[in-house]
Amino acid sequence: MSKSTHFFGQPVYGQLIKALDGDKIVEMSRRNGGERYVKSFDGFTHLLTMLYAVIMRFDSLREIEAAMTAEVRKLRHIGIDRVPKRSTLSDANARSSEKFFEDMYHDLYKSNKDKLSSDSRRNGTEKWIKRLRIIDSTTITLFSNVIFKGVGRQPRTGKKKGGIKVHSVIHANEGVRCDVKFTSAATNDSFMLAPSHFRHDEIVALDRAYINYEKFEELTRRNVVYVTKMKKNLKYEVLVDCMDMNEAGLMEYREQVVVFRKGSINHIARIITYVDIKRGKTPKLVSLLTNDFDMPMETIVAIYRRR
Repeated sequence: MSKSTHFFGQPVYGQLIKALDGDKIVEMSRRNGGERYVKSFDGFTHLLTMLYAVIMRFDSLREIEAAMTAEVRKLRHIGIDRVPKRSTLSDANARSSEKFFEDMYHDLYKSNKDKLSSDSRRNGTEKWIKRLRIIDSTTITLFSNVIFKGVGRQPRTGKKKGGIKVHSVIHANEGVRCDVKFTSAATNDSFMLAPSHFRHDEIVALDRAYINYEKFEELTRRNVVYVTKMKKNLKYEVLVDCMDMNEAGLMEYREQVVVFRKGSINHIARIITYVDIKRGKTPKLVSLLTNDFDMPMETIVAIYRRR
């Protein structure tokens, strides 16, 4: 029986780390002060160790050391020559700046950016897909409210749980985060909506937690289109109100031009309401808010659904 040409003879992890440039990573670590007083456990080895710990879902340095000691004969396949001690790992974690990991991620993203967006069958063929960025956040709940400020309303019993919020930006035609920020769970999502980060004619789809009239007005001045979901308690003045009906006399779309007033800001926007029908669920009305007045209503709905 002939051997398969698709078998590399290495663990999957060993194949994945081939995409990493060890020399470049060590240089990034050196620029961020991570190579001071280092003899053998450099930035690249530190990264490989921590990636291994994340994949194996270890919770402590003790677990990492014990597991790697048990697999000591296989470590060479993933580029590690010796098992790091707990003290070595602790020192490396304290010494390495988060900027080192940030620089490494952005460098890896830029190196593979063209490959990520090359498959139109996977990413979609809509004209607006390459212009679309998606912003969202995920809260990682932690056990304590002492270090990280709690998120959400105060519960009737007990304390709010503290946590970390992960904010990310994704190009819709790539599917990989191009920017990631970590904050406390109590940080308002709108901080991630920085108008200066978006280019002319781009589209940004985001959740209603990002609604901020001042930033929406600046996005409009920069000719950046936003599409978000409406909050129920928003106050506005209706300037134009139209409704599209089907042959059965039922509403398909409702289009409104409104103005939001807050302080010195008068932000004019467009509200598109449609009937969201999902299999097995009761149809419901969904209202989307955008500053675009040219694209068809169906396109605005498709953009938000892509999010």
